[in-house]
Amino acid sequence: MSLNDIQLKDLVVSELYRDNLLASDTPPPASTLVTVSTPVAASAPVTAPAAPSPTGYKFLGNNRRKISIIVNAPDTPFLPDDQLSVLTRMLEACRMNIGDVAIVNHAAAPVAINTLKHQLQPGFVLLFGPTPRDIGLPMDFPVFKIQPYDQCTYLTAPSLEDMVRPGDESKLLKSKLWVCLKTLFEI
Repeated sequence: MSLNDIQLKDLVVSELYRDNLLASDTPPPASTLVTVSTPVAASAPVTAPAAPSPTGYKFLGNNRRKISIIVNAPDTPFLPDDQLSVLTRMLEACRMNIGDVAIVNHAAAPVAINTLKHQLQPGFVLLFGPTPRDIGLPMDFPVFKIQPYDQCTYLTAPSLEDMVRPGDESKLLKSKLWVCLKTLFEI
């Protein structure tokens, strides 16, 4: 069926043009009648942009070990390649891989801890950039401090963007993170 052959039912037309059509008991004057000799092509339906699902987040990984990693990377679905590479190396040092975790980008869809816990049931949540308050935790705690709360263990760290920069500062951040990860995952 071609777009030129579509015939709309009266109900559909009245719904489409409900603000522009007038109902009248008297027929319109003859001079205002319009005769259409060729069918009018219907335009493609307009859909509203999809809102983020209130029931879940898109994530990278398979979440096999129930470890949620929350990052803040604007303009990318999950992480830029250089940051993903650093994260992958950290996971390998912990004897894990991307399949063991779920990476959620807070910049793509702001994370609420209750929704995240319902969807992914994490035992561990690592925050790279967002603060505990950003995800709706009722408390704040310093970076590089392992914090158990509500049947989950949290660790806040600077953003991965800070860790990929060249220089001694990023090396220091990675070494502090490594000390925490060894304790957290009993390596």
